[in-house]
Amino acid sequence: MADRTLLVMPEDTGRPILDALASARKSILVKMFLFTDPDLVAATIDAHRRGVKVRVLLNAARRSGEDDNADSREKLLAAGVHVKDANPAFELTHEKSMVVDGATAFVMSLNWDPKNLTQTRDYAVTTSHGHEVDEVVACFEADWHRKPFAPGETAHLIWCNANGRERIARFIDGARESLHVQNERYQDEVIIERLVRARERGVKIHVMAKPAHTLKKGKLLEGVGGLRILQDVGVKVHKVKGLKLHAKTMLADGVRGIIGSINLAPGSFDHRRELAIEVHEDGVVDRLRHVLHHDWEHSHPLDLSDEGLLADLADREEEAEQQLAIEPARGHRKTK
Repeated sequence: MADRTLLVMPEDTGRPILDALASARKSILVKMFLFTDPDLVAATIDAHRRGVKVRVLLNAARRSGEDDNADSREKLLAAGVHVKDANPAFELTHEKSMVVDGATAFVMSLNWDPKNLTQTRDYAVTTSHGHEVDEVVACFEADWHRKPFAPGETAHLIWCNANGRERIARFIDGARESLHVQNERYQDEVIIERLVRARERGVKIHVMAKPAHTLKKGKLLEGVGGLRILQDVGVKVHKVKGLKLHAKTMLADGVRGIIGSINLAPGSFDHRRELAIEVHEDGVVDRLRHVLHHDWEHSHPLDLSDEGLLADLADREEEAEQQLAIEPARGHRKTK
């Protein structure tokens, strides 16, 4: 019987992924933004050596020339594993997926990187539903052979740059009572608009985000602006305690969830290869709801006032003042 299961990091560790690699008998397809974990590299090579047909698509070197996957790519190729750079039609391949024996697909927010297995809040969904597995395989084959992939209007999964923005906007529009969101970025104007509208129709929204000091240089405006808009309309914005936030998930009304690789940013929706899955099974959403509530209970409000941002960005005060139009000499508005 087809089913789905939820993996939660770091609690579940990398063991379920290692077990899946070890269980493969015919084929393994891996598409990964960052693949650096030595145990997962070794397990992938072991599968190849026992006769499993293994193919790996890795995000290519960045425009800066930095190649996070260089060492792993070299080890995999040296062992005879078929490895290609991801489809150059996309500025980044941010999808994190695996298909084992054409029967089970993993849709993940986590990279195959040690920190995402041990230090960050991340999720993965495994599915054996044939129509979902077939979509992941079809996209892999399209990207492997450098061909277009069009999931179509009847797509079961959420793909970028295809139906991602529409599907997530529709998901938010369907929330009636509550919406829990964990994401690194809140930058897309359409999605921010939908969250504002949800708040205005009475949906109780809990947003978890990264503090400003974790944002890269030059990213303050897009990283902070959306969060301040949400906070201004009464959305509670918190940061998780004790973990780094890397998840990209939503839970609506405690009964419908989305998990995958998609940041709520224009670049993710329009220019990157991304994948997410919508879930509604009791076992999956019950555990997701438990984890989200636990994280919220062990979180702190993000101080997005001018004073709070300058305190958080003390070593980047000048950048904050310029990008966010903060004038420290004047009175600052207080966080609502």
